[in-house]
Amino acid sequence: MAKHKVEITGINTSMIKVLKNDEMYNLFIKYKNGDTNAREQLVNGNLKLVLSILKKFNHRTDNMDDLFQIGCIGLIKAIDNFDLSHNVRFSTYAVPMIVGEVKRYLRDNNSIRISRSLKDLAFKALRLKEELTNKYGKEPTLEMISIHLGMDEIDVLVALDALREPVSMFEPIYNDGGDTIYLADQLESRDENARNWDITIALNDAMEKLKKKERQILFDRFIVGKTQMEIAEEIGISQAQVSRLEKNAIDHVKKIIR
Repeated sequence: MAKHKVEITGINTSMIKVLKNDEMYNLFIKYKNGDTNAREQLVNGNLKLVLSILKKFNHRTDNMDDLFQIGCIGLIKAIDNFDLSHNVRFSTYAVPMIVGEVKRYLRDNNSIRISRSLKDLAFKALRLKEELTNKYGKEPTLEMISIHLGMDEIDVLVALDALREPVSMFEPIYNDGGDTIYLADQLESRDENARNWDITIALNDAMEKLKKKERQILFDRFIVGKTQMEIAEEIGISQAQVSRLEKNAIDHVKKIIR
């Protein structure tokens, strides 16, 4: 938190009082009996809990002051809804509520907006992936997930990719003690990409000239990422046959492009 110091109305956060369990219990009794001052003491006595949670999110925003306010909202909700009869520590109850409030804020204020339908599809795919992995002892293929969901493979892939957090172009990816290499250094320029348009056209033309089975094998191997064994099981031939068809297809594409 040293990088993003949080000032609370001029009060030094290091001097904030942390309530003991018995103090917390007595204040909750008073608050439930209508003592609004007890509520204020409960809030002030748990501000360090909010600060400790925010340490996990200090890489997600440059404005920790706003995030602290959101965390306090979660804290207040936890205080208002906490039930002493459940016989659990307040922190155990409050942490998920504070974290949830912060995550909702970060999600809703993300500059990259993802549609609700895309998120729902991605979460369904992730849940199904876990279920199938537990059932069969290995991770399911994208095709298997899409079949179970009754969705197109591309739609499922796009939904899953949408959940990945964006990475800054200036994210350092390597440093050997000298100059740092950033992600932007590894990205192809538009000018360079434009010069390769003729290769792209030739490759597409070559793929169209392949037999249907060869074209499908190349797509599954290098676009979807399936293994030769997985493809063999799906189309009902041996792995050796898949390997031979794959090699012939690649050789044929090379000849056409040349």
